[in-house]
Amino acid sequence: MDIQLEKKKGLRPKHYGYIALGVLLLFVGWKMIMGNTGHTFRTEKDKLSIAEVVQGKFDDYITINGTVAPIATIYMDAYEGGRVTEKLIEEGAMVQKGDIILKLENIGLYEQILNSESNLALKQNDLRSTKITFDSRQVEGRKSLANAQYELTKLKRNFEQNQALYDDELISKEEYLTSKENFELSQKQHDIVKLQTEHDDEMRSTSLAGLDTDLERMRKTLTMVYERLDHLNVRAPADGQLGFLDAEIGQSIGQGERIGQINVLTDYKIEADIDEHYIDRVKRDLNATFERNGTEHSLRLRKVYPEVRNGKFKIDLVFTGEKPQNIRAGQSYNIKLQLGESSDALLLPKGSFFQSTGGQWIFVVNPDGNRALKRNIRIGKQNSRYYEVLEGLENGEKVITSNYDSFGEADNIVLK
Repeated sequence: MDIQLEKKKGLRPKHYGYIALGVLLLFVGWKMIMGNTGHTFRTEKDKLSIAEVVQGKFDDYITINGTVAPIATIYMDAYEGGRVTEKLIEEGAMVQKGDIILKLENIGLYEQILNSESNLALKQNDLRSTKITFDSRQVEGRKSLANAQYELTKLKRNFEQNQALYDDELISKEEYLTSKENFELSQKQHDIVKLQTEHDDEMRSTSLAGLDTDLERMRKTLTMVYERLDHLNVRAPADGQLGFLDAEIGQSIGQGERIGQINVLTDYKIEADIDEHYIDRVKRDLNATFERNGTEHSLRLRKVYPEVRNGKFKIDLVFTGEKPQNIRAGQSYNIKLQLGESSDALLLPKGSFFQSTGGQWIFVVNPDGNRALKRNIRIGKQNSRYYEVLEGLENGEKVITSNYDSFGEADNIVLK
């Protein structure tokens, strides 16, 4: 006879295994839903800046801060070194070209001038002595030539007379030959004296011309030294305003040292620094505008400086229309620099997220608004308000635009 066994109530050992397996499955499911806790960040929604991606017109410009500067700045460098003895004009004063600003003294230059004057005087004395020597030699030569000419004429006449007498056999042959030899010798001596005189005249002309050239060169050198002496008076190189002056009485200034500048105030330009991100797009002749006291003023980009410093490069803009009233050097304007034509685009409002991501990804808020997921995007142009979205976002989606530094390496943001 079979005996019916009564089932035991309560948990058996095998039930604990089932419970543990169920708990494990629930935990894995929760992790799959909620994501890895190491890549999830929880924060309050009110502490974040959330913006909507919209379709609209993208104005291709950037906003820059420009500073008014004189149209030209002329630097003053010391032509000659020296010690400042007098300061005639102070910084900020209006000057005219040629006005003396500083007076210097240079003992070494004074000594050089004295030496140059002494050398010139010696050269003049040498030239004077040489001229006297040549003149005396020229006189002696001409006197010798005249005597030779006289002797030649006298002996020629004597020879011709003796020749006639000899032909008539009235004198001896010896007397005739003697007169002939004397005449021929006198003719040779005359030719030699004449040749010597011509040579002396030629040498005189050549030597004196060379000495005159040397003397003129020394005069020019002395004139240049006098000009150096005048350079001890530091003068304004142009009409304008003395911008700065780095010199005080008693200060020693080296040759070529920069001591000041003149601001030419006949016109103005605007100087601005631009982030190197735009260096390939900023070209000459781009247009720009700014508003001052309710009036819009137009500018043209005149010069782009190629050098990049601290991540920025410099540009100069000039006015193409009316200038603001009471414009002064040093004033600052917020300028819109137009880089291209306006176009339709998907617009992402600018935010500090860009400093964390470089515009390569962004957190996109889900439709329920309780979670934001990391998504790769591609950004094109930008202006002061928007980024142009090329890939990764859709019209109407909402994104977190505030700074991401506190999110760490999270790719899932839980919004409370």
